[in-house]
This record gives sequence, structure tokens and C-alpha cells, in this order.
Amino acid sequence: MSDPGQRHGAAWFDARPPRREDCVLKALLDDRAARFPARRVALFEDGTEWNYAQCRRRVRGRAAALQRLGVRAGDRVLAWLPNGPDLVLTWFAANYLGAIFVPLNTAYRGATLAHVVGAARARLMIAHASLVPRLDGLDLGQLEQVVTAGGGAPGAGAALDDDEAGLDDSAEPQPWDIQSIIYTSGTTGLSKGVLSPYLQLYTTATACYGYVRDGEGVLVNLPIFHVGGTSSIYIALVRSGSFHLVEGFSTEHFWEQVRRGNCVTTSGLIGVMGAFLAKAPPSPADRDHPLRCVTMFPIDERTVQLGERFGFDYITGYNMTELSAPLVSGLNPRVFGGCGRARRGVECRLVDGHDIEVSRGEPGELIVRSGEPWVFNAGYDGLPAETAQAWRNGWFHTGDVFRQDADGNYFFVDRVKDTIRRRGENIASVEVEAAIRGFAGVEETVAVGIAVESEEEVMAVVVPKQGVTLDPRALIEYLVPRLPYFAVPRFVRIVGEIPKTETNKQRKFPFREAGVTADTWDRLAAGIHLHRERFGPGRR
Repeated sequence: MSDPGQRHGAAWFDARPPRREDCVLKALLDDRAARFPARRVALFEDGTEWNYAQCRRRVRGRAAALQRLGVRAGDRVLAWLPNGPDLVLTWFAANYLGAIFVPLNTAYRGATLAHVVGAARARLMIAHASLVPRLDGLDLGQLEQVVTAGGGAPGAGAALDDDEAGLDDSAEPQPWDIQSIIYTSGTTGLSKGVLSPYLQLYTTATACYGYVRDGEGVLVNLPIFHVGGTSSIYIALVRSGSFHLVEGFSTEHFWEQVRRGNCVTTSGLIGVMGAFLAKAPPSPADRDHPLRCVTMFPIDERTVQLGERFGFDYITGYNMTELSAPLVSGLNPRVFGGCGRARRGVECRLVDGHDIEVSRGEPGELIVRSGEPWVFNAGYDGLPAETAQAWRNGWFHTGDVFRQDADGNYFFVDRVKDTIRRRGENIASVEVEAAIRGFAGVEETVAVGIAVESEEEVMAVVVPKQGVTLDPRALIEYLVPRLPYFAVPRFVRIVGEIPKTETNKQRKFPFREAGVTADTWDRLAAGIHLHRERFGPGRR
């Protein structure tokens, strides 16, 4: 393990603008295929491998197929495909033509699917045959044609013909051009399409995974419709290395996949992923792998134990679809719960609701800006008002509340929209959730603010452990001595599960929107009233 006392920040990160051959996918792929034609670039779950020369040839074939379907530079290409060769080909081919890659979540259906397809304003979709029936009966906006990759489907039109003949490769996309539109995870409302330039993708890759060296391999187990998936593939290309793309994270197969792909890192261990790996019984093979360094969220005692057990270094940081990892730690941080410090090339501030900077140690919304152009998002697609609001006063407003310690380390507190405002008091939902998790029998929980007669009240949504019958009154009695009186939930709702995004983030807004339901327990109706503590003369 490396010295934990190393200076903070990504020491490997170079904030200077890169060469076009290291940043823009078309130029990058042409360059690597010329210099390293026989070097492996891709390994897929079914055993398919491509070297750089083969990859470029396949991409040019798919690009010609897209061109015959009318795709030109600047057009949008919807890709509704699972992780695999067809998704990679469609992404690379769209960018090879100077078109914009728009990957869609394979879990989308119904109104959510219609919203995103309509918002994308694309004419063409490349889809997996099994997903196409979900489009039936939906208003698909400007979408004119759905084509299946790897075979036809009823009503889906012809399959792609990846023949390079007739390809016009004259387009020369530039680092500031839009590379993709990635849709936000929708944890707080409808997904928004983030306009991402090539420089943003390159910067995200090198800030998050810049410790990857020339020719090394990366395990990619996050979906490509997520920035964690695209950026980890991109660092492999930037470093002239390879990526092993699998459908998703698997506790059972993780180490086998690392060894198979000779991977020095993975697309990230987020949330419970590390905990799942730690549950495996100790084995003499625990360190029999090439994994060298992992980007992890969050960092705590279990992270240290995991790294020591399996013999890898780790970093942490903070990112969102709209940014390029403005906060990054050094190797093996021991500041638990932290997100690192501002990396080179960016400025960060914590501000109140009027953009006035708060005092050190006080919570405030994180706002950021960069000294280099095009490394953050270029706005929300088709949403000028939302873009202006997010970029007001020349800073991008993350919507996340942080605090900063005396050493400059940043700590996540809550989403601005998840902060609950009750009778003049600000309540961090994460603090309420942490207290609830201490109660015996709680498997999972979220705390949300519920509108009740123009006031906001705290609701605890709780998933009990299997076989446990949870008593809301007992939970409240447990919380009273552990939380400020104003933060103790008024409502408790027992549910079987809490919906998640594809990166295992909890979705709170469905509970916020549902409000008080028939199965919601109300402590006031149960006769439990809490009052502000009074001190000094006249106290009660």
C-alpha cells in the first residue's frame, strides 16, 4: 500500500489541454490503430476480442451503416442497447462521423421512456430487439426510424449492414464539439440531457482514472449510459490500453473478470459494491490479481480493510454527469467520509441560497468553475432556463450541500432538494437516515420532506430486514434521544423496497411525490408530540 500521507489531489492529473489525438474519439482511434494495430483494445463478456486495427475497421463499417441511414455530423443517434459490442460500435461510429452519441437506460419504459426519447429530438434509434416492443403506443417525438443491431425484430425495420464501402470520413470533430448527451439519473425528478463536449469526457477520465498507465487494462462494469461507464472506457483509449466490458457488477465473478481482462482498475466501486466483495470468505487467492488502484465512494474503515485485504490502493472524489470530477483525493485517504479536495484547474466554493460564501465548517451548496474551457457540461439539452439557473453568476451549481474542514477536505452533506426545511430548521436527510439505520431490524431507509398544509414534515421510509415486523412507535422512541426534536420524523412508511437507479442510488422523489399514503403511520395521530427544549427561567 502507498503512503497515506501523500499530498491530496490527483497527482497524475494534468489540467493542460490535451492533443486532439488523445481527446477526440475519431482522431484517437485512428492514431492508436496506426501506432498499436495488434494491441488488444476490447474484451467482451462472450470472449470476443478486438485489437486496435480490428476495432477501427469495425467502427468504420458501423459508421458507414449509420451514414447510409442518413446520419451526418451534428446529428443525434439514440443507442438503446445493453453493454456489449453493438453498443460500443454504435457509440464509436456515431462519434467517428462527428455525430452525437445518446445512450438510453435499458430500464426505461412507459412515460419515462417517452420523455427521454422525445427530449432527445433524434431521428434514428439503434435498439436491442428485445427492447423495441416497449416503444409501442408511445409518443416518440421526432423519432423516425428504429433499427436493431445484430438482427431484425418485428416492426423494427432492417438490421444494420456494417459495410465500410462508401464511407465519407471527412468530418473532423474538435475537442469542444458535443460528444454525447447523457441523461441524469433522475433521483430528484425528470432526467435532463447533459450536453457533454469531448474535453469533458477526456477530463473526467483522466481525473478519475488517470493513474492507469500506458497499455493497461480497465474492467468496465457500470452501464455505458452512465458517465462512470463512458469515462472508464475512455481512459483505456487515452492510455492506449484495453477495456473488459461486462454487463454489470457481479460479486461472484468480479475477481475472475479482473484476472481475465488483466485489469489494473475498474469503473468504480460505488456504495455497497465494496461491502459485497468484503463478504466473501478469506482466501489464499485474495491477492492473486492485477488490480492496482480503485476509485471508490465512499471511503470509510471498511474501504481501508478491503484495500489491505486485497492489496490495492484507492482514491475517492466527487463527480456528477454535468462535471469532470472537481474533487479528487490522493491515494489511500484516511479522511473518512471525505471527497478529497479541489483538483488542479478548478475553483470550488460553498455558498448559501444567494451565492454568498459560507464560513469554513458551515454547510453550503457546492458551486464550481474551471480555468480551462469545455471541461464541464455545455448545458441541459433543450432547457435554456434550467441551464441558466444552473450556471448563474458564472458558476455551475451542483445542487449538493457540502462542508469543508480546516484542512480543505470536502464532505458531502445532502442534496439541496433532499434537505428538509421544517418550521425554520434545515434538516439533513442523511443525518436522519444514519440515525434510523441504527435501529434494530432496519435494512434500508430514506428520509424525505412531505408537504402537509404548506408546511414540510419529515417522513421516514423504511425497509425492514427479512422476517422483521417493524413497530413505528418503537422506532420513534428510539430516535427521540438521538435527533433534534425538529428532525424526528412525523411520518413512518414501511415498504418492501426502495427504488434505485442503475448505479444503486436511492430514488427519493417517488416517496416525496406520493406524500402521505394510506399505509403511512403518523406519530401525531398516535399521540406523540415533541416540543422544543426550553432553558433557563420559565423552562418547562
